[in-house]
Amino acid sequence: MSPHIDSHPGEISSLPPSLRLPGSPFPLGAKVRGTGTQFAVHAPDAELVQVCLISEDGDETRIDLVQRTYGIWHGIVEGVGAGRRYGYRAHGRWDPARGVRLNPAKLLLDPWATRITGKLGDHDALVSHDGDPFGGPSRVDSLGHTPLSVVTADHARTSGPRIERPWEETVVYELHVGSFTARHPDVPPQYRGTYLGLAEPAVVGHLVRLGVTAVELLPVQAFVSEATVRSRGMRNHWGYSTAAFFAPHPGYAVVPGEEITEFHTMVDALHAAGIEVILDVVYNHTCEQGVDGISLSWRGLDAPGYYLLDSDGRDIDITGCGNTVDAQSPVVVRMIGDSLRYWAHEMGVDGFRFDLASALGRPGGGRFDSRASIFSAITADPVLSRCKLIAEPWDATSDGYRVGHFGVQWSEWNDKYRNTVRRFWNGGTGVRDFASRVAGSEDVFGNRRPWASVNFVTAHDGFTAADLVSYVRKHNEANGEDNRDGADQNDSVDHGVEGPTEDPSIIEARSRHVRALLATLALSTGTPMFTAGDEFGHTLGGNNNAYCVPEDTPREDSWPLDWITGDTTLTAFVTRALDLRRASPALRQPEFFEGRRTPTGHPDLVWFGADGAEMDDPAWYDDSRRTLQAWIDGSDIRSHTEDGHQLTDDSWLLVFHSGGPTVITLGCPEWFYGTVLAEFDSASPDGAPPPGGPISGDSTIALSGPTLLVFRAVG
Repeated sequence: MSPHIDSHPGEISSLPPSLRLPGSPFPLGAKVRGTGTQFAVHAPDAELVQVCLISEDGDETRIDLVQRTYGIWHGIVEGVGAGRRYGYRAHGRWDPARGVRLNPAKLLLDPWATRITGKLGDHDALVSHDGDPFGGPSRVDSLGHTPLSVVTADHARTSGPRIERPWEETVVYELHVGSFTARHPDVPPQYRGTYLGLAEPAVVGHLVRLGVTAVELLPVQAFVSEATVRSRGMRNHWGYSTAAFFAPHPGYAVVPGEEITEFHTMVDALHAAGIEVILDVVYNHTCEQGVDGISLSWRGLDAPGYYLLDSDGRDIDITGCGNTVDAQSPVVVRMIGDSLRYWAHEMGVDGFRFDLASALGRPGGGRFDSRASIFSAITADPVLSRCKLIAEPWDATSDGYRVGHFGVQWSEWNDKYRNTVRRFWNGGTGVRDFASRVAGSEDVFGNRRPWASVNFVTAHDGFTAADLVSYVRKHNEANGEDNRDGADQNDSVDHGVEGPTEDPSIIEARSRHVRALLATLALSTGTPMFTAGDEFGHTLGGNNNAYCVPEDTPREDSWPLDWITGDTTLTAFVTRALDLRRASPALRQPEFFEGRRTPTGHPDLVWFGADGAEMDDPAWYDDSRRTLQAWIDGSDIRSHTEDGHQLTDDSWLLVFHSGGPTVITLGCPEWFYGTVLAEFDSASPDGAPPPGGPISGDSTIALSGPTLLVFRAVG
């Protein structure tokens, strides 16, 4: 028979019953109601749930929530207002073989808490078992060792409507709130590495000048460090270890407790500059890890409802993080939906990138279903369906790799683009796959639009652009895992020397390589995503998994971007590339090329080789080719102004060459009798082409090495 853990005698509050009003099961969480606060928490297997009010001195007052509706315990406690710290204790069966781990010795975070405070303490006090996850329950009280939920007042949004920038005009910039401004010289020291630091005019100005239209923030939902990380004396830096899906991470606030207000300030500053805010959200797993891990919130309230468990009560782990959230469970669908709406409506964000999104679409951990309940709930929601939705279309298993398989309202990180573009500029692949990637990956996303492909060559997870051309091997020793963590295969090169060098020829080769990569990203069809710092040569010293730092490392030393020594010429180069993209709608088309006849009477896209001849089947299958030219007809680009008028553009010739010095013939179509003018040259440090006027469309030109050239048709 499963043990039953009784409440502790004498610890129940003696508040009079008149203060325990029934309230409602909805909304979940803690909501200020008149002179009190309504508490509502999902715990269907519990026999009693207490809301525990924690004073500033650490004293605890326990109050029974005597109403249970739909498995939700609820009640209004008079005299409790914004700022009061609280948690829950759930009483009932301890039956780990069935996943039930109710243990009132553990003070639990509210899964709907919009603010949390405090840090993790003794690990042994946080686990709910006695040392064996399938043995008896722990009797150690976790009060004093666990973060606390905080009652918050409603925060009315004052900024204007969501920007809703068209996808084809979107340029995403992935950044870490802490690292991005931790050493920014034009940000006041107290604001560095915070929400307010990101709102500073010098920072926003850099993004605007660069051409960024949307920032994608690494996790800002409140997170803690996993036990496996803490055991090495480290802390989680990236934030993929969520502790509260509704609360902004308090560590990014200047003033403790003001994180909601400061987050609003950041969003308003970015919106005022025309920049959308996209959050990297981690709903696929939680910080509690496996069944032997901590009981911080969900596990202690309803483990079978929140997590994928097998018939023995063990976690089904398809995330590689110890547990997997059961995104088909009604309470989880409600939690994720409520969380997303909160961030979109109350916090003002414009979109979401879903970490390991495939895990959310695998009922019971089985086959992926693009119409899984959580995806249907999101895309049918009147608020969320208007947000930008980006999937990371894989999880930690081979069955979870589902690039191109999400629904029509989703965009996806396209690692096929990343891999192919890296290999092309390394000289490791021919032109066939490369052509598909730079033209929008229709072979992957053909049932949608080109912007469904979120193109990237680097991301937070992996080498920076500078390191991608400076290291063949990862160097992750600083992470404390004996260099076992992080990807071993990176399609990287070092140009002859591993790591830093003073050799000018190697430095030049690396710089030229980086420029080719970033220019390709800027000028490919699809949605480009840049990684913060790549535009000025940011390096992590060859670490391709910089997710943690030693526990006491100050913010300014936690993988910060070095703004002072950054390569400003490279920044000008990326700016020029993105200026060209913005000004030229033919280079960011919202529909796939079809070879269709345009108003000029000619195809919308034609491919040529180094000899200026149109590509035929044998040419496409010649993997020794290192030169590809794309002629884009600008007369039928299918883009429109805000009032619906169709845009037109000039025609363009893009030349991609990943080999050594050579001579090529420009690949203009036989029906083109005009001239072309060089507008962009990746061989130039700032992207400016050599001076000179228009040249004939069939000219022969010399290339000194790997180059991306862009010509505009002018006659």
